[in-house]
Amino acid sequence: MSSELIPISFYKIMQSNSYTTIVLASREKKFAIYTDPQVGKNIQNQLSRDKKHRPSSHDLIQSILQGYQIHPLQIVIQDVQDSVYFARIFLEMEHQEKKTILEIDARPSDCITLALLSDIPMFCKREVLEKTVSI
Repeated sequence: MSSELIPISFYKIMQSNSYTTIVLASREKKFAIYTDPQVGKNIQNQLSRDKKHRPSSHDLIQSILQGYQIHPLQIVIQDVQDSVYFARIFLEMEHQEKKTILEIDARPSDCITLALLSDIPMFCKREVLEKTVSI
């Protein structure tokens, strides 16, 4: 079954001691994904573009992808169940002049961080967007 993909963008991040709120926006509405505070700190560090003393896990993943000539293409938030979001990251790998698209299940927070690092588009399936609570 095909599903319409709606472009979304990172809107803002809000941090508390007990959770992080990642606000994403489409043309239609803004919605929130909640995650733990450390994930929020990682995203804020990536957004700040400040020189880091040590690479983060996302920096490591990005270096591995570059080393194997794997290019992030896009992320898709594909499902929500009981306020838990599910996402996929799509990667393009070229090996011996053959291109392959890889689709990998990942936490939305990791996908969003990699999307911000790699400057790739983010999408949400329409039926997921319709289930979200507008903020």
